Amino acid sequence: MPEGDTVHRAARLLDRTLSGHVLERTDFRVPQHATVDLAGSTVVRSLSRGKHILTRIDGNQGSWTLHTHLKMEGAWRVHRRGEPWKRPAHQARVVLTTDDRVAVGFTLGIVELLPTAEEDSVVGHLGPDLLGPDWDEDEALRRLLAEPDRPIGEALLDQRNLAGIGNMYMAELCFVSGVDPRDPVAAVGNLPRLVRRGKQMLEVNKERAVQSTTGALRERERMWVYRRDRSPCRRCRTPIAVTMTGPAGRERAAYWCPSCQPSRSG
Repeated sequence: MPEGDTVHRAARLLDRTLSGHVLERTDFRVPQHATVDLAGSTVVRSLSRGKHILTRIDGNQGSWTLHTHLKMEGAWRVHRRGEPWKRPAHQARVVLTTDDRVAVGFTLGIVELLPTAEEDSVVGHLGPDLLGPDWDEDEALRRLLAEPDRPIGEALLDQRNLAGIGNMYMAELCFVSGVDPRDPVAAVGNLPRLVRRGKQMLEVNKERAVQSTTGALRERERMWVYRRDRSPCRRCRTPIAVTMTGPAGRERAAYWCPSCQPSRSG
């Protein structure tokens, strides 16, 4: 699933391309909104909240918010009118056309239209956004510590605690902090530092299309442990371990180095 910085860049692309422009044509290729026509409306703004994108649209039909979520395979792409799309047309779920651009949402996991005044119904549950104006480190720490016995890897993935960390950043953040992702929150030695490092990682990567936590941008050298379970640790050459963590039906892979991230839970 795309991380918070990827979603942030997608929202920024939509904002830069669509905001202030009148929609000449809209095409919602999902059953619940197939008959909706917002042509003539003006796009006000697009912004991200954690892994959610909110595109606000004003017109004669009122103020609406297009709520989208990329889930596992989704993406927003912008093309000049008449330019071939970079992905197959059958994957398109939303098509927004202005005078000179076409924004296409491909394979989106969530497509919803709701009154802008009701945005809180879809993002109000989220914790502080690591890349948002609402970021509040103290509040994020309070939410994490509310469940001291919960595995830290699982707690970091819970968007109700802090919004924007996905499986990749969870694994990499635990590694650079020397934390076993299976350990409980209460066992983490310096939780504020871990959270600050998470924010730093997303802040750095939001400015580039290629994510890296090592500083290297070459293939296979960008990550410390994520998806490296068949490779040795970059620091100590210990084989990287992997296990599934999280509630039943929503398990996620956790990667770590048993030597660099010794368990402190006893």
